[in-house]
Amino acid sequence: MPQMGVSVSEGTVVEWRKDVGDQVDRDEVVCSISTDKIDTDVESPAAGTLAEILVDVGATVDVGTVLAVIDANGAEREPEPEPEPVAVGGARHYSPVVRRIAAEHAIDLETVAGTGRGGRVRKQDVLALVNGDGAPAEAPMHIESPYQADEPAPARARAARWVQRDEPEAAPPGRLSRMRRTIGEHMLHSLQTAATCTTVIEVDMSRVEAERARLGITALPLVARATIDALREFPALNATLDGEDYTRHQAVHLGIAVALGEEGLIVPVIRDAQLLSAEGLAERIRDVARRARATALTPDEVRGGTFTITNPGQYGSILATPVINQPQVAILDTEATVKRPVVVTDAAGNDAIAIRPMAYFCLSWDHRALDGAEAARFLAAIRERLER
Repeated sequence: MPQMGVSVSEGTVVEWRKDVGDQVDRDEVVCSISTDKIDTDVESPAAGTLAEILVDVGATVDVGTVLAVIDANGAEREPEPEPEPVAVGGARHYSPVVRRIAAEHAIDLETVAGTGRGGRVRKQDVLALVNGDGAPAEAPMHIESPYQADEPAPARARAARWVQRDEPEAAPPGRLSRMRRTIGEHMLHSLQTAATCTTVIEVDMSRVEAERARLGITALPLVARATIDALREFPALNATLDGEDYTRHQAVHLGIAVALGEEGLIVPVIRDAQLLSAEGLAERIRDVARRARATALTPDEVRGGTFTITNPGQYGSILATPVINQPQVAILDTEATVKRPVVVTDAAGNDAIAIRPMAYFCLSWDHRALDGAEAARFLAAIRERLER
């Protein structure tokens, strides 16, 4: 069972695409799995014969559990002819992942042209239709974030069903969901593991607001670009500490926290973010946030981060102490941009009171890996890039 995000501890096998004795190619889908956050297909790591299935359909197992055994002996075989697409009126079969996405977006799968083998409708085919309506309009930073004020479609559907059941307004007593328990366990583990400190700096967002308007993007990609540059200057923060193994990373694999409403949250990772411009980061952030809410991320997209940004400022909060995303050594929280009176100094050294859009940037960091002076210098480097 692959790891699919820090707050996912188990998954359920929903379908086996291959039977014992079947030949499989490397990267060929062998089964579909479902978690609270991601529905995805599992691909074979090698070519060979499916020798044994260890987890039955419907079984829920912990991350890391072996699902099946592939016998690599005799992997070489003649290629099979491509089957013909299913004829109109013939029976079409869809994976649970495809059926779930289609149901959430009211898509008639019989009208979807499949691009898979034999005309099979793949998850990508359905998502192409889902994304055809275009990306949502951008908003200023104090209301912009991968966090989403409106509930995503699945949550709205659940709320509608709740109202229709004619039950009391108060929710019935019950246990925390599996996702909430997993998030809690991960956060508690982080607090018990890291020597967590939080440092806060105030940033004048005037130039960010102007640049955001010029480029037609939100403020978050500009903040992300400045953060990436600062991480390259202060590599001690672009690091992981796993037990006593401390590793500084050359590449910046940037995690962006995305809220899923009542479902919890997930942190997609933008790999090699140092190679992207602010505009490129804007596109990637929109893409991963959208697919996170559509449960369409792949396992590789939610692991391997080296630094995380969380941006809950849309709710009006102005200060926070975020919990470090283990095994990373720091996390940056960007809060609401609020117009405040501040002291400004002109070129002649004269002070005056002016109204400026200001925001607090809160950095939680692990005192085992670095000290307060370096954390403060890192925040100052971000501020300098954003203000100048």
